[in-house]
Amino acid sequence: MEGADDTTTPRRPRGVFVLGLLALLGALLFATFVALGIWQVQRRAWKHDLVVRVDARVHAEPVDAPGRGQWPVVSASNDEYRRVKLVGRFLQDKSVRVRASTELGMGSWLLTPLRLRGGDVVIVNRGFVSPTWCGGKAACTPGPSGETSVTGLLRISEPKGAFLQPNRPAEDRWFSRDVAAIAAAKGLDDVAPYFVDADAASSPGRGEGNDGPVGGLTVIAFPDNHLMYAITWFAMALLTLLAAWIVWKDERRKRRA
Repeated sequence: MEGADDTTTPRRPRGVFVLGLLALLGALLFATFVALGIWQVQRRAWKHDLVVRVDARVHAEPVDAPGRGQWPVVSASNDEYRRVKLVGRFLQDKSVRVRASTELGMGSWLLTPLRLRGGDVVIVNRGFVSPTWCGGKAACTPGPSGETSVTGLLRISEPKGAFLQPNRPAEDRWFSRDVAAIAAAKGLDDVAPYFVDADAASSPGRGEGNDGPVGGLTVIAFPDNHLMYAITWFAMALLTLLAAWIVWKDERRKRRA
């Protein structure tokens, strides 16, 4: 329209209160992102130290499995994947099958309690068995009937079942190696709070027919994404600084207008 004013009204500078809130929010975000990045760097160092310690345990000579006096102090950080040895008699009729997915396919872990010479019981994961092994049952387990030696890796109990699949002791259906629940379901007392993954020498079967369970299939893997996470958090901190610089430049321009 003729005579109309085409100029636009410049935006007014932000008030002190708004600028204070933006500065506080920016400082909080920056501090949070930096703290998260530092935490991931620390976690990465801890993870690398853990890998070194576990590797040393796995390749060390086997030691006696922790006895009753040591049970209260057994922990994942200090004991998991430690090579141990045991001597006892398998309680074949107390075996359970726990669903498993391995390099050999879908099937089960065969867990059998081993009664030690002193009377205590340690549950041994004797290895992988196929769905058709022993007709899908656990208690028909062929294997040593007398005193036997077992070597393997100490593992920490897996309570409460697998993700979205709780154990069903009443139906004898198991999705995780929950030592306490298995012991209760089978009426066992004096059971160690851990189980042992038998190695291939202790369970050399092929998992088919009557060849017995396949031991030595423990997967030892520690995902290490901490460096990527640290870079992400530090990048977010830098973006926060960039946003603060943009706001500062915009505010400066408004006040000079």
